[in-house]
Amino acid sequence: MPCPGPPLPHRPLPERLLAALATATPELVVAADEPGAGHWAGAPYAVRDGARIVLAYRVRKPEGHGRGLANIIAVSDDGLTFREVARVESGTFGAASLERPALARLADGGWRLYVSCSTPGSKHWWVEAVDAPTLEELPVGTRAVVLPGDDTEAWKDVVVDRAPDGQWRIWACRHPLDGGPDAADRMSTWFGTSTDGLAWLMHGPAMTPTEGAWDQRGARLTAVLPAGTEAGLSEASGIVALYDGRASAEENFRERTGVALGIPDRLVAAGGPVPAASGRALRYVSLVQTPAGLRTYFEVTTDDGSHALVTTLVP
Repeated sequence: MPCPGPPLPHRPLPERLLAALATATPELVVAADEPGAGHWAGAPYAVRDGARIVLAYRVRKPEGHGRGLANIIAVSDDGLTFREVARVESGTFGAASLERPALARLADGGWRLYVSCSTPGSKHWWVEAVDAPTLEELPVGTRAVVLPGDDTEAWKDVVVDRAPDGQWRIWACRHPLDGGPDAADRMSTWFGTSTDGLAWLMHGPAMTPTEGAWDQRGARLTAVLPAGTEAGLSEASGIVALYDGRASAEENFRERTGVALGIPDRLVAAGGPVPAASGRALRYVSLVQTPAGLRTYFEVTTDDGSHALVTTLVP
């Protein structure tokens, strides 16, 4: 009987995350309403609420048939089977489309939903915050525009958390509009801080595209975790971030995922992409810490051309 070999070295968290995304067979959480290109369920944003997981995501139809129709809020006890509790419609905001939402728990026990809204007839996006005492009341909650954008820039797809000192932090996807509609798909991630999660001071780009690489057209941060020494970072404020990107405008809607390391306002690409070859999307990865490990939620292209929301576990 052969002797077992030496134990495999413990792989750093960034490597484990990418390996899990690359090799796992994910479980379906939500399928698109119909098969075919342009029909999507995805752009997930997941948070823990005690023993349960709360998931916000976007449902979409092709352009000309509604685009991003709504943000759905759903809850689950096992992280796999979700029950819809609220639906926020694009018409509520006068938006042509809604993109990836973000969720945050408020100090008073209520909830805040950050909604990414598309201005009709343009490439402009803005972000609103909706506050409500319960998840079920979010569709009629109190609204505030938090990232309005202007003629030169659009904002959407935010990631929000609270620093150890209580300060609110945001990583927002910025699209420059000064190059015209054909260049508005370019994207970078900007970092900001706030005392209340509503009035934001944007400090500048935290992550930008890598020239000549798979993410040279855009780098959009999608999830953040404290890193510490496990990721080889000496600074206490070090973080591991997952992000998605694309090499060209033609890869829009087919972004792939990579990992970045650094501190909140300065991140550097450190691995990826997954999948290695372009063609199918693996994007909008969200991470939730559970007793069994990190549960990931993300959006993928299916065999019929639609996009589905799926999950896998990183032990």
